[in-house]
Amino acid sequence: MNIADNLKQVLARSLGEAGIKVSAEYVALARPKELSHGDYATGAALQYSKQVGMPPAKLAEKIVAGLGTLNGVKRVEVVAPGFINFHLTPDTINNVLGEAIANEEAWGRNDLQKDSRVMVEYTDPNPFKEFHIGHLMSNAIGESISRLVEYSGAEVKRANYQGDVGPHVAKAIWSIQKHGGDAHDANVLGKAYVDGSNAYESDAEAKAQIDALNGKIYDRSDPQVNAIYDAGCDASLKHFEEIYKTLGTKFDYSFFESETAPFGKKIVEEHPEIFEKSDGAIVYKGDEKKGLHTRVFINSKGLPTYEAKELGLAKKKHDTYPYDKSIVITGNEVNEYFRVLLDAMSKVYPDLATKTVHISHGMMRLSSGKMSSRTGDVITGESLIAELKERATARASESRADDAERLAEQIAVSAVKYQILRQASGKDIIFDRERALSLEGDSGPYLQYAHARAYAVVERAKSQGVTLGIQKGDTLEPNDVSRLVTRFPEVVLYAAEKLEPHLLANYLISLAGAFNSWYAQVHILDGTKEAPHKVAIVNAVRATLKNGLWLLGISAPEKM
Repeated sequence: MNIADNLKQVLARSLGEAGIKVSAEYVALARPKELSHGDYATGAALQYSKQVGMPPAKLAEKIVAGLGTLNGVKRVEVVAPGFINFHLTPDTINNVLGEAIANEEAWGRNDLQKDSRVMVEYTDPNPFKEFHIGHLMSNAIGESISRLVEYSGAEVKRANYQGDVGPHVAKAIWSIQKHGGDAHDANVLGKAYVDGSNAYESDAEAKAQIDALNGKIYDRSDPQVNAIYDAGCDASLKHFEEIYKTLGTKFDYSFFESETAPFGKKIVEEHPEIFEKSDGAIVYKGDEKKGLHTRVFINSKGLPTYEAKELGLAKKKHDTYPYDKSIVITGNEVNEYFRVLLDAMSKVYPDLATKTVHISHGMMRLSSGKMSSRTGDVITGESLIAELKERATARASESRADDAERLAEQIAVSAVKYQILRQASGKDIIFDRERALSLEGDSGPYLQYAHARAYAVVERAKSQGVTLGIQKGDTLEPNDVSRLVTRFPEVVLYAAEKLEPHLLANYLISLAGAFNSWYAQVHILDGTKEAPHKVAIVNAVRATLKNGLWLLGISAPEKM
């Protein structure tokens, strides 16, 4: 039993003696925001004071009096208006530091989802279109969630769902047929899509041609169209793979709309008791009491819509990998669609509906505002990374890194990912290039630099023969840095439980800030008897930042 669980058990017993029956798991126990307020705190006295007719402070004192001797706790204090703060012993904190160093690979892991099978679907760029910065958001969030779930004991399979059929494909192929262009070039495809989109909106004849072309793409009835389509799909997917490699993502499964569309259509047609005909289309009538609107699943042309394809995808994913949980990450513009989809799924495949978790993210904007791939007002994911990499190149070339170009790319990717992951998934982001690349705090490169600094101290200590781990009998008082390190496993557990990487990102920034402040104030390798203890703190910070950065999908350079 860990220290937090033990405190809850003792608090539950003391509360019971005070006439308050509560199970240990429901005892409120938290990490105080201010480190000076202790390592743990409870507001139980405030919560139950009215129930027992006693002032909170008096009840807090009564609870404390009933706790008895607490292993691992140095002192307990009551703070107005009735909080109880627990300060851990140096031994307890030092033991945790020792664990971080000795069991670095396992440091922070938990069993929250032990032995479960989880599929995480994210990124989902469409062939024949640009990989825009919205896909960077989905990828950063999805990759970090995948790693948090893996760290919690689950087997995780990463899935990528891509729209390889639909009007966007027809628009691009129409433009190539009309104006020429090499379908083997991913850059040509993106421009062709914009051209076709503009023609579709402004030219009735072009619109009719594109609509007819869309049908040919679905039924593969035209060899010339098939040749362009096959070349374009291949070029797009190869281009996406290059981006995934840069981002540090490797997908286990790829699913395509060309596969899910006919499958989803078949599912809808086989359930007339759930889906009904309306004006030549097949619709699902959402329950207005649940705030769900009616959605078309098969349109009047007999083609499956987004919802039908998603229904087919859910079944196809489970057939491919029988998951216990399916986490789907999309932009928040499809929130209402997805609510209707899950309601329909609960009637067709109730088991799959209960296993599906939908996480939506906001939009990323630059100073020019929201971007659209349809109009061409778009900054691609790779162009943003390339721009940041170029800005980071000068700094990287002056570093101690063995490969300056690789370091510049790592800095660029961390700049993007951290800005995405530093806030809750559902919020929009105004991307600030200068802030993203800053080494002064609240950025990915700042975290990387803190790790590199800690790594350098540990390497110097090794060269001087200084012991790197906590030594037996080391009872030196902990500082704010060592106290923060002890919180890492709980932060990881909470972030995994909530599927919110920003909880971890914010913790890591706090740890890096505390470490850098302490580093500036003390001389670590000063030859005194306290030097090994200070090095141990640095080593524990290094291990924590390394593992934390990995969980965010960010590399941890050893030299910067």
